[in-house]
Amino acid sequence: MQSLKQSSGLLEQTTDLETARALLKRCHFDLIIVNLDLFSSLTEDWEGILRHYSDHSDIICLSQRRDSELAIQVLRAGGADLLHKPCTVNEVMRSVQFCLERRSKERQSYLRSPWQQEKLANSELIGDSAAINEVSGIISRVAPTPSTILIEGESGTGKELAARAIHLQSGRKGAFVAINCSAIAPELMESELFGHQRGAFTGAQQARDGLFVHANGGTLFLDEIGEMPLSMQAKLLRVLEERCIRPVGGEKQIPVDVRIVAATNRQLEKESQNGNFREDLYYRINILTLTMPPLRERPEDIPPLVHHFVSKLSMELSVPEIPLSHADLSQLQQHDWPGNIRELRNFIERCLLLGKLPLNYLRQQKAPPLTTPGAGYPGDWDLERVIRHHTEQVLQQTRGNKSEAARQLGISRKTLERKLQAWASDTD
Repeated sequence: MQSLKQSSGLLEQTTDLETARALLKRCHFDLIIVNLDLFSSLTEDWEGILRHYSDHSDIICLSQRRDSELAIQVLRAGGADLLHKPCTVNEVMRSVQFCLERRSKERQSYLRSPWQQEKLANSELIGDSAAINEVSGIISRVAPTPSTILIEGESGTGKELAARAIHLQSGRKGAFVAINCSAIAPELMESELFGHQRGAFTGAQQARDGLFVHANGGTLFLDEIGEMPLSMQAKLLRVLEERCIRPVGGEKQIPVDVRIVAATNRQLEKESQNGNFREDLYYRINILTLTMPPLRERPEDIPPLVHHFVSKLSMELSVPEIPLSHADLSQLQQHDWPGNIRELRNFIERCLLLGKLPLNYLRQQKAPPLTTPGAGYPGDWDLERVIRHHTEQVLQQTRGNKSEAARQLGISRKTLERKLQAWASDTD
């Protein structure tokens, strides 16, 4: 059995069926060339083997037999071509070229399809930084499970993008349904989520399904869940525990199979401690927390994001792409992007409309100098006390934003949190 992979130039050859199976299990091959005469001394069902592998690979068969029955068997089993031995190199290469070109065209057609374009746009987390690779790795691991996931992160970091990636990698057949909890009036949220019966309230002239029903078998994304009213939080908790909903004005429970992904830009643990968020609901949705890194913590991802938005938005706006120099990208990497990816996207859209990069808009706002006691720290302070005082000042300046404070201090957020925990234990 001989196999060829065009994209990487990989070529494997063996006369042993078990070795061939091991190769096919380890690698994908665009094309497989099979000598059917080798099966004459085996009890293996070559037609069954062709059917098994022809779904994912083109198969060219070689044989000394020249009868039409064999050709029909090959085609019915999914073979792409049958060549009679002895055959010339040119005959083999013509068949190989035809198969590979056809498969290439099928791939291009697939990638250009509206469904696949939407899937790529909704699921692709662009970048190769350690932070975004960690997020992608976690998503790949947890997506196939039914567990509830809480996504934390600043506004504009791509929390909904991560939620869509979780859904698309989950294998769930139902729809991905998103709702922004802060955009729904409190008195309408129950009806929005669970639906209502006709006459359940003033204006309910007909029954209506809620988002849980629309997301049945799929994923419901609750964006800004920290803005959900406390009364609604209790009802959501009950649904998560019982896997049933009851429409407003209804009497019957409706079972639902919905995977919940929630997102917030608030610190729900503190909100629950302060009584602004139900503690039991927090623990119920916080089975796994996925933290989306702000753009300022992964500047190496800015160039690929810029190229992505330039290409995507130029097509949407029907305007030409703008040239980007290395200096342009370097200056974009120096900006803090407080609005994160959403701000970057809007900036690129504005640039495309203007036909240039107005980089003067990205002047850095310099932080005010830190104040220290007198002309410096007291001489009797040890180094640890100086570090602690300086860290506390930076945290105060950043209004408690640990990620920004760590960036200004030149350390990782985990290092900052370890320091804060150590200092807190010293004061206990």
